[in-house]
Amino acid sequence: MTMFNHVKDAIGDVYRAMTKSPTNQVGGEAHLLLEDDNDEPYLSGIKYNTLVPGKRFRDMDQLSGGEKAVAALALLFAIHSFRPSPFFVMDEIDANLDKDNVELVATYIRNRVNSQSNIKQPFQAIVISLNPAFYGYADGLIGVYKDADTKASEQLTFDLERFAL
Repeated sequence: MTMFNHVKDAIGDVYRAMTKSPTNQVGGEAHLLLEDDNDEPYLSGIKYNTLVPGKRFRDMDQLSGGEKAVAALALLFAIHSFRPSPFFVMDEIDANLDKDNVELVATYIRNRVNSQSNIKQPFQAIVISLNPAFYGYADGLIGVYKDADTKASEQLTFDLERFAL
């Protein structure tokens, strides 16, 4: 229950921070509720609801793939805030996201990595992505390719920190 209460309290702030944009400066809303708040709440489920900015309320199963992905990432980061790990490895978290949501998620991760948000636990992140919209938010890029001569995998690295504004 300690963890549930922590995540329940944190999820709104995390989702709001992830969904803020120049066109919606307030962000969305997210809530966790126990389905059965009796003496043994772990015997029933948890209800997770989000209110996507600029849209009316819909159940989670009626959200688009991108809206579900943002909601899932918000839940992941709220859980992470309970007992933070020092880094994340995230594989194609942007697969269902449109360009605007890629920018929102990338900005949120960048702010957390740089500890610029009101969430107190910064972390390091490795994000595996094929989406060029994500690249501009990175400190560095690593490319993996197959060398035609050796038929082995090789890598290229590119430090982007020297180009930071």
